[in-house]
Amino acid sequence: MRRIRWNAPLVVSLAGLGLIVVLGIVAPFLLEEEATALSGAARAHVSAGHWLGTDVLGRDVLARTLVATRLTLEMTLAATAIAAVAGILLGTGVWVSGRRVRELGLRLIDVMISYPALILALVIATVLGTGPVASVLAIGLGGAPAFARLTANMAASVAQRDFVTQARLMGVPPYRVLVRHLLPNISGPLLVLLSVAFANVLVALSGLSFLGVGVQAPDYDWGALLNSGLQSLYTNPAEAIGPAVAITVTGVLAGFVGDGLAAALDPRGGRAKAAAVRPTAVATPSHRAPADALVTVDGLAVVLPDGTRLVDDVSFHVMPGEVVGLVGESGSGKSLTAMSVARLLPEGLSAHAAELTLDDLDLAGPEADPKRLATEIGIVFQDPSSSFNPALRMSGQLTETLRVHQGVRGADADRRAVEALEQVRITEPARVMKQYPHELSGGMRQRAMIAAALLPGPRLIVADEPTTALDVTVQAEVLDVLKDINHRRGTSVLLISHDIGVVGTVCHRAVVMYAGRVVEELSAADLRAGRARHPYTRALLAASPRLRDSGSGERAPLATIPGRPPAPAGRPRGCGFTDRCPVAIDVVCATERPRLIDDVACHAVRQEVQAG
Repeated sequence: MRRIRWNAPLVVSLAGLGLIVVLGIVAPFLLEEEATALSGAARAHVSAGHWLGTDVLGRDVLARTLVATRLTLEMTLAATAIAAVAGILLGTGVWVSGRRVRELGLRLIDVMISYPALILALVIATVLGTGPVASVLAIGLGGAPAFARLTANMAASVAQRDFVTQARLMGVPPYRVLVRHLLPNISGPLLVLLSVAFANVLVALSGLSFLGVGVQAPDYDWGALLNSGLQSLYTNPAEAIGPAVAITVTGVLAGFVGDGLAAALDPRGGRAKAAAVRPTAVATPSHRAPADALVTVDGLAVVLPDGTRLVDDVSFHVMPGEVVGLVGESGSGKSLTAMSVARLLPEGLSAHAAELTLDDLDLAGPEADPKRLATEIGIVFQDPSSSFNPALRMSGQLTETLRVHQGVRGADADRRAVEALEQVRITEPARVMKQYPHELSGGMRQRAMIAAALLPGPRLIVADEPTTALDVTVQAEVLDVLKDINHRRGTSVLLISHDIGVVGTVCHRAVVMYAGRVVEELSAADLRAGRARHPYTRALLAASPRLRDSGSGERAPLATIPGRPPAPAGRPRGCGFTDRCPVAIDVVCATERPRLIDDVACHAVRQEVQAG
């Protein structure tokens, strides 16, 4: 569960509920006699002696309202606990059971949820009879299906992840899978759900007592007092005010606890901020990544403090052992996207996403495990001259992650570093370990950076334009090293490049970005064959140096893309490529943002498909 960020609604609502709990504990000891003492002042109006008047037997209404707090809260807590425990066990239990049990359980939940909770509670109350115990069981069991449905939906995404599959394959018992893997990953939303359910249960219990099928005399709760007060509503309306206000205030405070928890547990840092920059439909993931994807990016936005989106609703995934290229012109948002995955955004920028994960590691959370970040993600930056500290020898810098996060020190760490340098084809690695960064060439520094990224055994390497500062010959060597690492180790690579030819050569799949958005996703084979569909991808291919197919060796003339990408603050409402696109459709391209459908976001392509 994420660490709670305290905020004003959460603090105020918890303080208010705490005061009500204190009243519930203290009031029966201090006001029991006044609440039960009969007097001749039946149905007395509001006075200094009776702030809310008296009931039909002359008992003080305010005292009775305060004394009823204890029973009301006890019943509400008990019913909420029953609904939560039953619903959570059912909703999560189906995902740690066999396929047939899971299908039967999900169908059972569907049937149960089809009946309104209050109607189901009334049926149960009728069977069990009246009284506090029957009311608690009725409302608790009646609310369980809603908990089960929501919990099952939340648990579904977790249950399909690799770490759960691996636990099952290792023979971990279902109850341990439930306790260690499912529940901890959905505990945050469950806390919010519990607080909202508390308010609903309070109203439902009060409704049963108001209808006369709940708490019976001589016991009384707020619902029973409200029933009594409404009998004299026209002659002494104050009698109904006490229980009505108590129910309303407690329910509202419980609701605010849920709202405050939602903001406190939100990794984007609060309700107001998130509302201003949250991607469309952030609560419901739109990118359907395969269940075994290593990296899932869904609805990613990178935002300036003033709300300007530099990256807007970017979604893609990286499979284990796959090389995925992010390609586009400068300013397209590809590097910011990659640095969001690596949690290395520049200060002042914030990343928000419906889902941003490396397997089970939440990369959007405020407190991602630094050890896992350092060991499971390797970074290769574009400028090898600024990648290492010039004041330190290479040995200390190469082995830093091993020493800090994996406890490998001394000769063992140096040995592993030498092996990594050998793997990236650096000659005399033992000598390089003793040198300072300025004593190495640019190509050697870049390969040394790759070696440093490889040392902890990462599952993903983020290579941010790793060949930009190198000459052509060294570029080819560095790219060969990355391909070799991917082939031998099965390490996934997220390669950022402005060179679409490099992406087509090195990667398995390409994600084309323009003006902070994904415009097309296609395989490297389609890219090399020129089977791109989006006009921007075609323009990039036309502007990329290549030889003619005739085999004459004559270079084809390079095309140019007129204009320049729009500034982030001045991007059009529709397609960002409209002003530069040769096939733009009037009005629709300028005013309606194209959605990514069948791996391409283009109105003209979609119209062409529909016409064909």
